Amino acid sequence: MSEDKRPNNFIEDIVEDDLKSGFPEDMLRFRFPPEPNGFLHIGHVSAICLNFGLGEKYNRPVNLRFDDTNPAKEEAKYVEAIKEDVIWLGYKWDNLCFSSDYFQELYDWAIQMIKDGKAYVDSQSSDEIAKQKGSPTEPGVNGPYRDRSVEENLLLFEGMKNGAYGESEHILRAKINMQSTNMLMRDPIMYRVVNLTHHRTGDLWKIYPMYDWTHGESDYIEQITHSFCTLEFLPHRELYDWFLDEVVETDKVRPKQREFARRNVSHTVTSKRKLQKLVEAGIVTGWDDPRMTTISGLRRRGYTSTAVKNFADSIGIGRRDNLVDMNHLEFHLRDDLNKAADRVMCVLDPIKLVITNYPEGKEEMLQAENNQEDESRGYREMPFSREIYIEREDYREEANKKFFRLKNGKEVRLKNAYIIKAEGCIKDADGNITEIHATYDSDSKSGTGTEASTRKVKGTLHWVSIAHSVPVEVRLYDRLFTIPSPDTDKEKDFMEFVNPDSLEVITAMAEPAMKNLQIGETVQFQRMGYFCVDLDTTPDKMVFNRTVTLRDTWAKLDA
Repeated sequence: MSEDKRPNNFIEDIVEDDLKSGFPEDMLRFRFPPEPNGFLHIGHVSAICLNFGLGEKYNRPVNLRFDDTNPAKEEAKYVEAIKEDVIWLGYKWDNLCFSSDYFQELYDWAIQMIKDGKAYVDSQSSDEIAKQKGSPTEPGVNGPYRDRSVEENLLLFEGMKNGAYGESEHILRAKINMQSTNMLMRDPIMYRVVNLTHHRTGDLWKIYPMYDWTHGESDYIEQITHSFCTLEFLPHRELYDWFLDEVVETDKVRPKQREFARRNVSHTVTSKRKLQKLVEAGIVTGWDDPRMTTISGLRRRGYTSTAVKNFADSIGIGRRDNLVDMNHLEFHLRDDLNKAADRVMCVLDPIKLVITNYPEGKEEMLQAENNQEDESRGYREMPFSREIYIEREDYREEANKKFFRLKNGKEVRLKNAYIIKAEGCIKDADGNITEIHATYDSDSKSGTGTEASTRKVKGTLHWVSIAHSVPVEVRLYDRLFTIPSPDTDKEKDFMEFVNPDSLEVITAMAEPAMKNLQIGETVQFQRMGYFCVDLDTTPDKMVFNRTVTLRDTWAKLDA
């Protein structure tokens, strides 16, 4: 077992208690079992990190298993996307498994259960079954087909398998206890007829096993020792164990199901159904839209796997569902990118500034550090000239003492360049400023060691040389919803809380070195935030996604 000085969470305590009770450590085996019916989201990260983290902690195998029992919703593209997500997070699975691998074995066990009087074919309608099952406060009653003979059940079940019946004619149910206080134990469905093509087995099967029947038996087939799932499956544990009782052999490991709480993130939704609605309504461009908290969306936006895993580790594994503020996720992102991302200059809302005493036609190359947090990342050259762009908001003709940017008669430093003083501006007929005029101190060049170069001024601005600037498309992404919990208001649809300002597309002016960046690479636009090169980038047009601002801009709004 590897050393881990972090205090155990209660799930890890369960494993430790089993080991102390004599369970052999070399028999531990874990799994992450997503259904391939959509893209994974931030809510899945805790489960991924928990299961694969246990594998790393004990140096034991972890299976990636797809619970693919519903051909109506599952597709191969989701399988590939999920595999990519797990790999991106830095994990390696031992065996790649599918519940569909076990369809024959599950069917054979179901046949034996029929023979043992533990399962039967029910021919009631879904409405009749719902009435017959009772309610949480009223016990169910036995249905009219519960005592069918073994021979008739076998014949009907074989007909279901062979496609002789329609989807609503028959189902196979386990025969347990219609008076159980746990409604899941009131003769749950094991198989239903589905006349659809499966993404792996094609048209071989006409019946498909239900999740509760499949999940525990798949754990058993793979000899998973600890089956961890979220709290909504707590009532399912009794059924999980009942089904295992029907198949477990004494010389094999019996899986143990235990539950942990979901961790939801503010200003998001994590329901696959609701995420699908956002896609279908055109609110977002797809499952990997950078506003989506799918793992593929986070990756496209510029999140790092380190930040996402550190976030999951920091919120821990708990026993109660809770809502984690998005600020917490962004904190870990900023912390990682501060060390990992190079700095560049890009002016988002450019206005022309002319340094009137800088020689016309002169150009020079200045040295700019790539990351002041890591000197080993070196320097790059930045062209400087008489005419530059600065941010429009960085200049005012007049301003109070708290405005430390450029104003008439006052000085600021241009990052990695010179100290300049604003002298005035030019306006159009409507009074809008179109051009700023300034002078520079020729002895104040950064890094030269002169007295003027070390002179302190209160403001530092980023800039780009107009003659050398590169136009780039910048997508300013913000939170997708205006309130922390958009899906908890029972009187309003969550779509009513979609943030109309979640995306603004602008054309910015960038330094020429940014043309060398690759798709997926994240950099810091100095003073503006972290931005990632989007996959829409082409040789003729660079596209950047705002990954996160340098500071939280939502704290006061949510207060």
